[in-house]
This record gives sequence, C-alpha cells and structure tokens, in this order.
Amino acid sequence: MIRIAITDDETLVASSLATLLGLEEDFEIVTVCGSGEELLEWWAREPNGADVLVCDLQLGGIDGIETAHRVREKSPGVQVLIVTSHARPTALKRALEQGVAGFLPKTSDAKEFAAAIRTVHAGRRYLDPETAALAINASDSPLTERERELLELAGHGLSIEDIAAEAHLAPGTCRNYLSNAMAKTGAGNRFEAYMVARDRGWLS
Repeated sequence: MIRIAITDDETLVASSLATLLGLEEDFEIVTVCGSGEELLEWWAREPNGADVLVCDLQLGGIDGIETAHRVREKSPGVQVLIVTSHARPTALKRALEQGVAGFLPKTSDAKEFAAAIRTVHAGRRYLDPETAALAINASDSPLTERERELLELAGHGLSIEDIAAEAHLAPGTCRNYLSNAMAKTGAGNRFEAYMVARDRGWLS
C-alpha cells in the first residue's frame, strides 16, 4: 500500500484528487492539507506517515518546492510529486535540485497521476515530457535572484512603491533593479519585462 499525503490550497482540487487517487487499490490517502505550513505541522506529528507527497507548486504561504525540501530534510526517504497549473522550466530545475522526483501538470488525468505516483514511489523520476523539453531548451537566465523577485511582483501589477515595500527596499533601489531587468529582457517597461522573462522560463 502506498501512503499518500496531498497538499493543495484549492480545496476542491485537493478533495477531488484525493477521491480519484483513493479509488486505486494500492493507494491510501493519509492526509489532505491546505498549505505547506499545515502539512509540515502534520509531518512533525507523523514523520513516517506517508510514502509519497503530492504537492501543489504554488501555495499561499511557502511554495511546494520549499515544502518538499523541508519534508525531505526530516524524512529523506519520502518521494515528492509536484503538480502545477503553471509549469515553468525554472521551477522544474529548482524542484530537481531539491530532490523532487516527479513534476506533473494539473491537467493530467487520473491514469497519469497514478502512474506518476507509482513511478516515484519505486524510486524513479517521472517528468511531464513537455515541461522537461522546455527546461532542456530554456536558456540560462541572466537575471539575478533579486531581479527575478521584483519582476514577479511587477507581474502582479504592483506600483514601484508597493514592490519596494514588499521587497523591503527603497523605491530608488527597486527602480534600479527593475531597470537592469528591463535591459536584460529588452523590454520597454517592467510588466513587459515580466512577460518576456516568464515566457523564456526565467521565472519560477
């Protein structure tokens, strides 16, 4: 029996996935959590409670990759399958660096999910072919970590002042970082720079 923990901040998605996977004879759903923090609390109580963690990439608090990293620090033997609606090559590379065994889009069907879980449980990798191909072909990002962070905020339509506040920087410093990012992407404004960087797989 493969014991599975599911983490997704979309309640309907999490419950639907749990129901679908629960129909498999060799699967047991041991917990369904709505955030990385909630899962880590559960894991602290049940460090050997699951064999496979199925975790959404984008969560409200700490993201799925950081959640996976913290879980594997406590339980190195657990296998992690990251699922996402927004597959980015950068996120796949980051996930693999943290020991994540599988990466799958949420558009996958129940058969694909089941196959992925069995594959990672057996100690092998399971990568969505399209995302893997993008990651292989994606050029190395010229953006610094701070530039990437600020472009992510710019992508949410925030003003310079709001971006600076979120990043704990002075507005002038923020403008300098974003100007550098615009130059590297060849964009005319910060939102266009965000779009270019996103499309090239330079953002998580």
